[in-house]
Amino acid sequence: MVTSMPSPSDEPVFAGIDWGGSFHQLCIVDAVGQTLLQRRIQHDVAGLAELDALLTRWPRIKIAVERGEGLLVEHLQQHNLPIYCVSPKISARARERYRLSATKSDAFDAFVLADTLRHEHAHWRTLPVVSSLTAELAAVTRDRERIIESQRAVESQLRAILDAYHPAPLHLFSSLDRDITLAFITDYPTPAQARRVGLARMETFCRRHGYSGRVSPEHLVERIRPHLLSASSGTTAGKQFTATLFAEQLRLLNAQIRACDKRIAELLDAHPDAAIFRSFPGIGPITAAVLISEMGDDRTHYPHPGVLLAEAGLSPVTRASGRMRQVRFRYAANSRMRHAIDWWAFTSTREVDWARQAYEDGRARGQGKYRALRGLGSRWVRVLWRCSTDHVLYDPDKHLSAKPV
Repeated sequence: MVTSMPSPSDEPVFAGIDWGGSFHQLCIVDAVGQTLLQRRIQHDVAGLAELDALLTRWPRIKIAVERGEGLLVEHLQQHNLPIYCVSPKISARARERYRLSATKSDAFDAFVLADTLRHEHAHWRTLPVVSSLTAELAAVTRDRERIIESQRAVESQLRAILDAYHPAPLHLFSSLDRDITLAFITDYPTPAQARRVGLARMETFCRRHGYSGRVSPEHLVERIRPHLLSASSGTTAGKQFTATLFAEQLRLLNAQIRACDKRIAELLDAHPDAAIFRSFPGIGPITAAVLISEMGDDRTHYPHPGVLLAEAGLSPVTRASGRMRQVRFRYAANSRMRHAIDWWAFTSTREVDWARQAYEDGRARGQGKYRALRGLGSRWVRVLWRCSTDHVLYDPDKHLSAKPV
């Protein structure tokens, strides 16, 4: 559906964009909810140029989308347009305001986004614009997570292959994804070949691959002996072939993760906020990179600690009605930030006395492991919010003297 082109004015208008892979549906409504424009925009150079021409006709336009990242969002932000990210759950519930039936279309969804923004924009925050350095850091950390997911999947598949014909390498070193374990699979891909490994060969193997573990070659030889099981000749030949392929793939993924870690370290060295985040005990390079990239550069995006706690999934959700009162886990949150803070809290229990005591106190009160970690994480996040807002490094003496922990 295409409406006639309206005349531009200085009145506020609200746009909803139902994004897609090949095209986007644009709807623009005025301050009273009257539809000014409905148009399908192709997701290509010409289509985005057309979108720019349409949106820039209104100087006071606000835009609602259901996805807070991607080419479309970054394209709009480059033109300094205010973008509001609407949760798909909110837009799904908002459809019931206009229709009780389950009918659905791109044009209707775009209208719902636009009109919902008209009603609620005063209560929502615009998507912050991040610096080029923070954007690169976010891209690398998120894609590193995807590589790790692939690594885990390949490791699981390789484990299943070895279980079927050659389980000895699974019991040799600390983990299957270690480079030295993969080297052993490559050098001794069958039980018959592994059976010939004695003390001298194991010493040579460890020396050739720079093994620095605490287990002696004698002990390594003893480890593999009980697990030198053999399958049939046909199965062994086939599994040997695929095990070598999966080991090579896993070795490549390990190298890619190390490359990401190196690039993240380089980006942190150049980022102005890195020193603040890394001044906290328990925050390593990867955790710092995730927190910096997910929190962004705009300090006003989190006007008080509660907003940051809610986005990180650390503030619980309370449901109360009559005599019923329930405190529930917050599912609507930034999962990347949540996992990074959980790991930070866990690591801090090993490095900071008060953090360890706070975690143990939570466990003593009957809290589960992750509930106790979230409680500790929320305490850390409040301090992090203060330091990042004031642009100061973490000072443990000032922290502990300000309020008893």
